[in-house]
Amino acid sequence: MPQLASLVLTDRAATPVNHTFAPRDIVGNVATVEESTGVPIGNNRVSVSLTRNQSGRYKATLKGSFPVVQTQTINGVSNPTVVRTAYFDLLFTFADNSTEQERKDVVGMLYSALDPSKTMINDTLTKLQGIY
Repeated sequence: MPQLASLVLTDRAATPVNHTFAPRDIVGNVATVEESTGVPIGNNRVSVSLTRNQSGRYKATLKGSFPVVQTQTINGVSNPTVVRTAYFDLLFTFADNSTEQERKDVVGMLYSALDPSKTMINDTLTKLQGIY
């Protein structure tokens, strides 16, 4: 069983940056890590959870929330404000009789699908281009 720990994720900036997400908490079955931005409303968050439903299927969920904060000044009072947020929400569903190798293969194919050279997926997600 994995322990809640720091998570380092690398972005796709021209000069890639490692983002360190520190353990935040575990509520129920949802573990959350957070990258501090100095302004709590602007902290980036990633969570992971695992549930098993009554039909014996496992559902593993990975979610991320990445707010963009700007300082708004109204009547001379400055306050940080979230102006937009990017999210991701991945849901994996596995049968209770699936093998570890089958699950590894599915995760590996998702990882491969997100490679920048896979333009059908990459350009849809990053350039917001429709598929024709």
